Amino acid sequence: MKTMYIKTMIPFMLLLSVTVMNGQTNRVQNIYRFQMNNINGQKIPLSDYKGKVVLIVNTASKCGFTPQYAGLEQLYKTYKNKGFVVLGFPCNQFANQEPGTSEQIKQFCMVKYGVTFPMFEKIEVNGMDTNPLYAYLKSTLPLQGKNDIRWNFEKFLINKDGVPVKRFAPNIKPKELNNDIEDLLK
Repeated sequence: MKTMYIKTMIPFMLLLSVTVMNGQTNRVQNIYRFQMNNINGQKIPLSDYKGKVVLIVNTASKCGFTPQYAGLEQLYKTYKNKGFVVLGFPCNQFANQEPGTSEQIKQFCMVKYGVTFPMFEKIEVNGMDTNPLYAYLKSTLPLQGKNDIRWNFEKFLINKDGVPVKRFAPNIKPKELNNDIEDLLK
């Protein structure tokens, strides 16, 4: 009897927790309510980016898309003085392609790609431990069918009000975002 009760309650509790989490993320109006730890472990309120166009990307160091770091850095350099910023969020959920520590990730990005845009601590973007920022992003710009992040280097473009406006597949190269970024910077 006890085993049957436990087997019944576990799925119910999981459903309840997902429902509660979705309710919380749907009440959020923009990214400014979130705080994230940067690659050095310092808590950064995303409200620091108020008034800027933001590109949020889940990254990895050992992925076929890793060379996109160079394109992301180029976007950042091109538009940073116009009110644009790239925020990189390492993630190890896709074939363990980001196994390093924060220090290793930081060194890799700086040495290999000259990354100067803000990088953050490793997070989870799918599953039960999804970071609340990513839960919000996915619920705001859902995909048809399964709503999970598909792979490393999926991108979310955020307008100056902190609202996600476009979601880009991992295979979309950073240079393909120029027009969308320029439209939001106007």
